[in-house]
Amino acid sequence: MTSVLSAAHFHNEAAAYEFVEARVWPNGPTCPKCGATEDHVGKLSGASTRIGVYKCYACRKPFTVKVGTIFESSHVKLHVWLQAMHLLCASKKGMSTNQLQRTLGVSMQTAWFLSHRIREAMADLPGGSGPLGGDNKVVEADETYVGGKAKNRKNHVPPKAAVFALVERDGRVRSRHVPNVNAKTLRPILKAHLDGRSFLMTDEAPVYKNLGREVAKGHGTVNHSIEEYVRGGGFFHTNTAENYFSILKRGIIGTYHHVSEQHLHRYLAEFDFRHNARTALGVDDVARTDRVVRGVVGKRLTYRTSRRAVSHAPQA
Repeated sequence: MTSVLSAAHFHNEAAAYEFVEARVWPNGPTCPKCGATEDHVGKLSGASTRIGVYKCYACRKPFTVKVGTIFESSHVKLHVWLQAMHLLCASKKGMSTNQLQRTLGVSMQTAWFLSHRIREAMADLPGGSGPLGGDNKVVEADETYVGGKAKNRKNHVPPKAAVFALVERDGRVRSRHVPNVNAKTLRPILKAHLDGRSFLMTDEAPVYKNLGREVAKGHGTVNHSIEEYVRGGGFFHTNTAENYFSILKRGIIGTYHHVSEQHLHRYLAEFDFRHNARTALGVDDVARTDRVVRGVVGKRLTYRTSRRAVSHAPQA
């Protein structure tokens, strides 16, 4: 049996360009400057020409498939990018920067930047858009807190970061880092991401009492404070959301060990993506990587941008 990683695009730069071009330009090369298509675009093939360079004869500008994507201005070989993408897509609980550095043979800074750019490509991919749920569908809402424990820390202990998630049974998930868990914060998220025809399932936290009536066709609860986790013949529960949080926390604690609040939203995008393109939905590692490659356009992330602190306002 041949390994997936033996494919040519993981080892050969020309094959890597062809692989990415087929996914970013399914209808042929398109100039990122003026939008001209293959009728006005030609591939350059001189002896001194770099791999994958095209010229637009409408605006007279040269370009490659990397322009306007997360690959732009990167000196890392494209086939190494594809290796990193596959590793992050195939690892259920993620892959640490240290592990990527050792596996790919790059510097720590390069591995860190690669992983954050790939997470940027994973965010809000087609197929993940649109509200969750729908007619006769159940969506579970729950929250958790991410952060290290205070014991064994001598000095400053950062506060835990709140994560709110909507999880569609047998479907997709959408999680958000929120500044706090109250109605003012959660209401716009629920209205933006929950189909009003859905049945909302939560625990008995007071914050959901009125929200459930406002945003959903029906609202059911389970009372965790009295150790009630399932009732109604298995219909009333939030176990799907709990399972998602279990994978998320195993990844953060066991793989990443520490995730800064500044970058938490990117790690959530990574775990959301793998959940929404999981094997149970008929998506294998190869198809999952393909989806990320198709999502690289328009998501260029500079080093300065990736280091900049992000706002902690609610993300609707």
